[in-house]
Amino acid sequence: MALIKIGTRGSDLALWQANFVKSKLQKLGCEVEIHIIKTQGDKIQHLSFDKLEGKGFFTKEIEDALLDKSIDLAVHSHKDLETNQPDGLEIVAVSDRENPSDMLLIKKNAYDPTKQLALKENAIVGTSSARRKSILSAFRSDLKIKDLRGNVPTRIDKLREEDYDAIVLANAGVSRLNIDLSEFQVEILKPQDFVPAPAQGVLGLQTRSEDEETKKYVSKINNPDVKSIVNIERSVLNKLDGGCQLPLGVYAEKISGKYEVWATLGQEDGSLKRVQSSFDSEYDAADSIVHALKKN
Repeated sequence: MALIKIGTRGSDLALWQANFVKSKLQKLGCEVEIHIIKTQGDKIQHLSFDKLEGKGFFTKEIEDALLDKSIDLAVHSHKDLETNQPDGLEIVAVSDRENPSDMLLIKKNAYDPTKQLALKENAIVGTSSARRKSILSAFRSDLKIKDLRGNVPTRIDKLREEDYDAIVLANAGVSRLNIDLSEFQVEILKPQDFVPAPAQGVLGLQTRSEDEETKKYVSKINNPDVKSIVNIERSVLNKLDGGCQLPLGVYAEKISGKYEVWATLGQEDGSLKRVQSSFDSEYDAADSIVHALKKN
């Protein structure tokens, strides 16, 4: 029986993701252990992502553990991964896609259904994502955006206890943790309008390129349809040389045999560039989207 050591961050969501993959591998006859690894993004909680140096805030230490063979498999939120893999590592599989939308959690006293995003005038909205900040500002210039860090339960606690009227979260994380949100007004933001991060809602399963034994099992839980969609979204990110600091949203769907792609990119003047296009092949999409986003 193969023993596979999974490396993961220690947040509730990361552990849910690791245990989800563990159960899939156990069904294939593997023995599985979970090892918790602290990353730079976990240790530095007082800065927003655009103020952190470099890329790979939530992945580097886990990738180092893969390379030194402390673990055999890393389970990542795919959107956290750099688009260029370190030498010797590869993404062997991607999961099914949880709902990729962002959601707004709004305090009941800040809810105003007559306004765009259902937020009252001058509402204080918490997020540390450059992408979310750029889209929020494009929708509503009156909103006051305040940095917000921490794992999903921590951010929801901060909404309860601190000076926020609403916060933006990935729907996937909240759904996976099955958190009771009854005290808030929940607005699900359509991904075609409030465009999510590339690969949002998808898990990326990373191994050593040379580790044929682990790859043999992990490849069996790959979703090829999701992989082709994620390839488009992450190729746009790669061609723009972006990481967490880039205010980029990319979302793709396959509809009636065609790839429909939506993208947004925050501009230096505070405006938001929007692109939407349709493609017959996943290989044509990224170059065309990047060209349109860069066009004056």
